Amino acid sequence: MQTLFEHAGGEEGLRRFIEIFYRSLLADPLLQPLFGEGKSSHVDNLTAFTVETFGGPDTFSAEMGGFPLLIEAHRGLGIEEAQRRRFVELYMEAADAAKLPGDEPFRASLRSHVEFGTQVALQNSHAETDDQLHPLREVPRWDWERPPE
Repeated sequence: MQTLFEHAGGEEGLRRFIEIFYRSLLADPLLQPLFGEGKSSHVDNLTAFTVETFGGPDTFSAEMGGFPLLIEAHRGLGIEEAQRRRFVELYMEAADAAKLPGDEPFRASLRSHVEFGTQVALQNSHAETDDQLHPLREVPRWDWERPPE
């Protein structure tokens, strides 16, 4: 069976998606304060993370700092539930704009991925101690309509 990475069009398809998504984050008044002026590394990091999560090369973990980078990026942000929900909304809209596959199994997997990830980020953004962090410590491997183990 094809991986989510392959089904999405590989690195090229996912990068196009993340570029559209990131532009929408920076333009959104609710989310822009979390991202400031933006950084080109955000697109690179989020693309590599998504590629790895969906079954592509492990560049994010092997060369870019891996999951500890994500934990540190979210700590102290104090993400609100409304911001989490808006992030999910823009993510799914960007999938349409990037013309990612629209089949229900893929879109369900994409939605479960972003819902799970934003819950982890929300929790980590409020953690004052390591014990309050979400227990996930490595890039999750996402599969068709199933959360990671």
